[in-house]
Amino acid sequence: MIEVKEVNGRKDIKEFIEFPLRLYKGNPYFVPPLYCDEKALFKKDTVYAEQAESVFYLAKKEGKTVGRIQGILQRVSNEKWGQKRVRFTRFDCINDQDVANALFSAVETWAKNKGMNETVGPLGYSDLDREGLLVEGFDQLSTFEEQYNYEYYQTLIENCGYEKEVDWVESKLYAPDKIDERIERISSMMMQKYGLRLGIAKNSHDFVKQWGSEFFDILDKTYVAIYQSVPFTPKMKKSLIDTFKLVLNVKYAAVILDKNDKIVGFGISLPSIGKALQKSGGRLTPSAIIKTLKAIKNPKIIDLALIGVLPEYQNKAIATAIIGELIKFLSDGKIEYAETNLNLETNSNIRNQWKAFKSVQHKRRRSFVKKISD
Repeated sequence: MIEVKEVNGRKDIKEFIEFPLRLYKGNPYFVPPLYCDEKALFKKDTVYAEQAESVFYLAKKEGKTVGRIQGILQRVSNEKWGQKRVRFTRFDCINDQDVANALFSAVETWAKNKGMNETVGPLGYSDLDREGLLVEGFDQLSTFEEQYNYEYYQTLIENCGYEKEVDWVESKLYAPDKIDERIERISSMMMQKYGLRLGIAKNSHDFVKQWGSEFFDILDKTYVAIYQSVPFTPKMKKSLIDTFKLVLNVKYAAVILDKNDKIVGFGISLPSIGKALQKSGGRLTPSAIIKTLKAIKNPKIIDLALIGVLPEYQNKAIATAIIGELIKFLSDGKIEYAETNLNLETNSNIRNQWKAFKSVQHKRRRSFVKKISD
């Protein structure tokens, strides 16, 4: 018999966080989130409390944990997009349809009790959380920013009545065999024409001090029409800035400023720290910290975290200048490749930018939706 219970108390919280660590133990492609970040989600004053409320469930079979799931009622998202949805996320499960049915039934019942008529996911609290179910690329290492899952998850979810809503694709970018001189020429000409320049920061703390707050204001403007995106609250900004301080290497960040030293565009790449955290289960043990610091200082792989250009500059080749900087990063012989992370399959503007590189599309992710009432 399968029992689904709401997470309540320290023991349940520990079980919720650690279940996937057991489920994926020894899997070479799984990268855990930071243990401390997952634990923080259960605090009453979580940074997302102003926008959302959550529920967490565990599935038990013969007294043993066999699955978990989280439901999120993102009020700001529903208001922005004119929807009545609950998001599901952190779904992990053994290959057992009955367990999956029980978990999704619990979230759907919670959603109905909240007056919602759809469930959608996997989606987190915001566009910068882990999102999307892996449906292609199961033999590829996850980045720290995304979630790995077993191939059978798709069947379990679809058998619960869920259908595709959107897909994201991901690519590996390599330095081109021959650099297109037009990129440098066009970007230089446009930068001069509009009085723009590249911003310079000494280190991650200097970067955050100069542009931290402004950076996220521009993100809100750049990502306003992105699927299920929500504006950042001051608490969310602070949390993300604190994370950037830890993992940013300014060598791989490009910021373009106007004549008033205001940001008009940016391309932020983060050193890949996934491998450094695999063995520790996301815990910041002394060994994991040493490995992470080494990965940040001398990365072999970089993850494309964020690229954005203010709307009024989007037709002025500013993106070309950012791509030119990324090509330089990949051409210095120290970086093997860059991971794009998630690009909506319908976002031709960003996907066309990758034509300047040698690229391989190696992953695909999906967001599913289900109508649960009229």
